[in-house]
Amino acid sequence: MLQTLYDYFWWERLWLPVNLTWADLEDRDGRVYAKASDLYITLPLALLFLIIRYFFELYVATPLAALLNVKEKTRLRAPPNPTLEHFYLTSGKQPKKSGLSGRQVERWFRRRRNQDRPSLLKKFREASWRFTFYLIAFIAGMAVIVDKPWFYDLRKVWEGYPIQSTIPSQYWYYMIELSFYWSLLFSIASDVKRKDFKEQIIHHVATIILLSFSWFANYIRAGTLIMALHDSSDYLLESAKMFNYAGWKNTCNNIFIVFAIVFIITRLVILPFWILHCTVVYPLDLYPAFFGYYFFNSMMGVLQLLHIFWAYLILRMAYKFITGKFVGPMTLSSRNCPSSLSRYQQSSEKLQFWRTLSSKEDAPCTQWPHSSRAAPCLPHCPPRSCSPK
Repeated sequence: MLQTLYDYFWWERLWLPVNLTWADLEDRDGRVYAKASDLYITLPLALLFLIIRYFFELYVATPLAALLNVKEKTRLRAPPNPTLEHFYLTSGKQPKKSGLSGRQVERWFRRRRNQDRPSLLKKFREASWRFTFYLIAFIAGMAVIVDKPWFYDLRKVWEGYPIQSTIPSQYWYYMIELSFYWSLLFSIASDVKRKDFKEQIIHHVATIILLSFSWFANYIRAGTLIMALHDSSDYLLESAKMFNYAGWKNTCNNIFIVFAIVFIITRLVILPFWILHCTVVYPLDLYPAFFGYYFFNSMMGVLQLLHIFWAYLILRMAYKFITGKFVGPMTLSSRNCPSSLSRYQQSSEKLQFWRTLSSKEDAPCTQWPHSSRAAPCLPHCPPRSCSPK
């Protein structure tokens, strides 16, 4: 049965145009073609990336953070309180009732939340690692494709397809990019959790699938163009984050504006109207549509939807910033979508909530709104006796 599934998965009619087989892509006459087995190396390379990242953050990012005065802040830990800890872990951090005064509970939850928040230094390390890779990848990617004829004439992407041999620079460009995205997927659970966490997972998975398919189906020329296009804006966002964490607000804001312009041009103009047009329209001049054709462009469609989603958030934040409706420094909180605006609004709402709560601190049992589950009233404590200081 497994052999049947294996044979069906690698059936030529799924991944190759009509009248072509995998035998047509076997190495011959000094010409080397892409093979699915080439992708095995990406998993050990991904683990190597994680090791390199560890030493980079330790010996490069940390000294750089110290140079820019990004420090690890000492946070007060919430004293042990099993009752509040239970509500914190099981009731969405908002218990309905508590025998403590509003100010006492506020202090405990504030410290407890701060314990779970990633430090500024951790954020800086992650941003500096991604900035370094994206910048190097963009420069290397441009070096790989800038002298190729299909960089200037997209119709040449499909010239001779699929009998297109690969060159070493294309091989390493693909393997390194794919390995890096594997490493991001492996480390996503331990990295700073952004507000677009689910979108990031979808993006990484779609990118890995897209790169893997484009390699063994020999969509390599189109794939190199797509990778270089994506890397062109990512390093700008990561550098803006670094300056934001360092407190260089004006530099951060200026870089963010440049990033927003580059992102809109590359992701909402060049990608859909040039690259997607190249992968959707031009191949049909050479062969009838097949499953691989639909699969590749479906993955491209998923990425494009994510780009539209991120562009909306970026433009909304840029508008608030330019019109002066955004109060406070611009901060960046995800790989492609700044979300500090919503975080700022939530903080204001929470502050007002705590102030209201504090005015009722003498009440025998404090009510906590916005909770969908019922919770019993906690045992009463004498005022400021058994509560955290």
